[in-house]
Formats: sequence, structure tokens, C-alpha cells
Amino acid sequence: MVRNIAAPLTFVPEPETPLEQEETPEEFDASKKPPFTLSDIRAAIPKHCWEKNQWRSLSYVARDVAIVFGLAAGAAAVNSWFVWPLYWLAQGTMFWALFVLGHDCGHGSFSNNKTLNSIIGHLTHSSILVPYHGWRISHRTHHQHHGHVENDESWHPLTESTFKKLDYWAKFGRLKAPWALFAYPFYLWTRSPGKSGSHYDPKSDLFVPNEAKDVITSTTCWAAMLAGLIALSFAIGPMWMFKLYVVPYWVNVVWLDAVTYLHHHGYEKKVPWYRGAEWNYMRGGLSTIDRDYGWFNNIHHDIGTHVVHHLFPQIPHYHLIEATEAVKPVLGQYYRDPKKSGPMPLHLVEPLLKSFKEDHYVSDTGDVVHYQTDPNF
Repeated sequence: MVRNIAAPLTFVPEPETPLEQEETPEEFDASKKPPFTLSDIRAAIPKHCWEKNQWRSLSYVARDVAIVFGLAAGAAAVNSWFVWPLYWLAQGTMFWALFVLGHDCGHGSFSNNKTLNSIIGHLTHSSILVPYHGWRISHRTHHQHHGHVENDESWHPLTESTFKKLDYWAKFGRLKAPWALFAYPFYLWTRSPGKSGSHYDPKSDLFVPNEAKDVITSTTCWAAMLAGLIALSFAIGPMWMFKLYVVPYWVNVVWLDAVTYLHHHGYEKKVPWYRGAEWNYMRGGLSTIDRDYGWFNNIHHDIGTHVVHHLFPQIPHYHLIEATEAVKPVLGQYYRDPKKSGPMPLHLVEPLLKSFKEDHYVSDTGDVVHYQTDPNF
């Protein structure tokens, strides 16, 4: 009998095909021209967010001034070296809060009354040795040219050629922590590297001739405050002046420098800076950064809601959070969500130090530039 014997099965391998790779989304480029306009952003903001209430603004002044005097009276009454450091932190923070209220006066978001804005602006700023009109005018320049390499006014980037011309100590003072956080009083006198002039001098390049009277008025108020502090130090003693005013003043300076720096630097992805045809007001404003300061948000009047403020500085601070939420759908990825803070904004120490370490200069050429690092510094 013949049996049919099946041939052994053979498996022919199928030709190999390349493994399918998951498509990775293209990384967002914040320097691309946005698909919306400034008018689109403005239209998204509720109408009532533009309304200023001078009595509400004055209530913040009354609150802050009462806290300032209350803290000073309490610390003086206790006069304990256990209490003084707590007082310095608290009072320095309140000095910074007073600065923010004067800042709102300078923008006209405090009230529709220019005289009231000027009075409150001088009271709040002179009390912490800031020349109100001199600062107001240069800060207006900052807003008008925000994000522009050459024309921005405060914390603007240095070009590579300017950076390399600086001596070591000038670089050290601008870019090394903690020294860079004490820069503000020196900036008021001499401005930033590469720029000349003073906030106290009516003939400075910062001002036009018809602003001289305002500058002289503010410099006079500043001088009067300084004279009053000197006289008071003779009356109560220099150590009391040191404890009650001098240390809180420098804490306020650290707040001011840290906050204003972080609103323009230190994001996870470097923000673009512009010049030439690539710059416009909206793109410059979109390069600013919102920050969350935890418990301090309300104390310093929501200054961390910075993007909408930069684009529309006429909006009162107490409407900025609502206005920001309203524009987020329009801005999309052009809005950088701030990292949520705990009660104390300690999460901001890392990006601050990282930025000082890495963000040294931008190229002398190119209409869209990002910070570069000098490996030898």
C-alpha cells in the first residue's frame, strides 16, 4: 500500500516592514507670526474689565499704608531680634506693594483723574525713593517697545558686542545672583549698559523737553523724602532708621528686580526678542511671561498677570485675572501658563538662577533672536 506522506510545512517569512513610528507633534515656535490680531485679543476682554473705580483703588492705598505703619509700630514696640527679620520681609513686601500702586498711577489704570494719579503716584513712589515721573516716562517707553532688542528700556537683552565690551564687574553686577537683584537704584541713576541718562535729570535722553517740569517735580519730591529720612535718622538714631526703613527698602528692591526680571526671562523655552520688521507691539507683548506668586498675588496687586497688562496697561489690576482668562482661548499656545505656586513662590528661584546663568546676550544680527550663553563667564 502506498501512503501519501505530506510534505513538511515550510514557513516563508514575510518581508520585513519598517516599524511604524508615532508621529510627534511639531514643537510650537513662539516666534511665528500669530494668526490673530491685537483687536482680536481686545475684543475678547469683557467691557467691565476696562472700568476704573477710583474709590476701590484708594481703598488699596489705605490698606497698604495702614499695614506699613502697623508693621513699623508693632516691630518698634516689640524690638526683638527674633521679630526684626520677619518685619523686614513683611515691610519690604509692603514697600513693593506701594510701588505697584504707584505703577498703576503711572499707567492711568488707577483712576481717570490725572491729578489724583499724580498725587498718589508721588506719595507711593517718593516714599520708597523712586522719582515718579522719571520712572513713569521710562516705563512708558518700556511698554511701547517691549520685546525689542534695542528699543526696550528695562531688563532688555544686551547684544553680543555690548556684552563683550563690559568689564568683568559690570557683567557680574548684571548677571550674578544675588547682586543683580540689587540693581534697581543704580539703574535709576545710570540706566542699563549700552544706554545713557538718568531718571533724575530732566536733560536725560529718556525725556523730551516738555517733560522737564515733571521730572524736576519728581526729583524734588525724591530729594525731600531723602532729606526727611536723614533728619529722622538724627531724631531716632541711625540704628532705628536702619531697622525700620533701610533693610525693608532693600527687600523691596529685591522684589522689584526679581519680579520684573522674571516677567521677561526664565521661561522653560527661551522667549523670542525682536528687531526690525519682525517686531510689532503685539508680538513684543506676547513675549512677556505671567507668574504665580502664591500668597503674594493679592498682596502685590496681581502684578504676576503680566501679559494682558503689557498689552493693555489701562486695565486696572483688579480686573487682570478675569481679562487674562478671557483672552486665553484667543492666544492659544502663545500664552505661557504660569507654574502653580505654593504659599511661598519658591519654585521661581530655580528659573531665576538658571536664567542668570544662561541668558547673557543676543546676536547683533537677525530680526528674531534668543538669548545665548557665554561659556567663559
